[in-house]
Amino acid sequence: MDAPDRRQVVIFDLDGVLVESAGVVEASWGRWAGERDVDWDALRPVLHGRPGRELVTEFAPHLDADAEVATITAYEMAEEGALNAISGARETMEAAPRWGIATSGGRELALGRLRAVGHPIPEVLISADDITQGKPHPEPYLKAAAALQADPSECLVIEDAPAGIAAAKAAGMRVVALTTSHGPDELTEADAIYASMEEVRRAEL
Repeated sequence: MDAPDRRQVVIFDLDGVLVESAGVVEASWGRWAGERDVDWDALRPVLHGRPGRELVTEFAPHLDADAEVATITAYEMAEEGALNAISGARETMEAAPRWGIATSGGRELALGRLRAVGHPIPEVLISADDITQGKPHPEPYLKAAAALQADPSECLVIEDAPAGIAAAKAAGMRVVALTTSHGPDELTEADAIYASMEEVRRAEL
């Protein structure tokens, strides 16, 4: 992989990239699935990286998606004390000349996660509240690039989920993946795969 232009724009996913939240996410969604008689074994493999509204619509179409997402969000926010920053994430943000975040979570949840682990709040934060189509559709990353006044070809995306990788590639962006929530065999569409954010920072920034 060619060495990147250090002036390039970096767009981060949030969960699994900047914040270690898989345990909280899975516990909250698992609790909801049990309460709503949703097939957790089918939901869990596709949980990460997709907007909650879309997941509820897919797995519980008879329920009000917005109301159910609000319930799950409340479960997750109640567990913010269990969140941790991904090691090396803060240094990677600081090393990026220009950066933003594109997350499948809602804005309130995203801001709560960032504050809980002490990360800075970026000027550009595209959340599920800002889009009509979530990852793997390219809209979240295209909106982030537009807000950062960057051409997609200038953007490097850091992701941890197949849906996010697909979204970034569809947007015409380079994407590197972290193996924080999926194994490398599930992330093969990325331009490169790393085991830690420290490796990403050394190799890409």
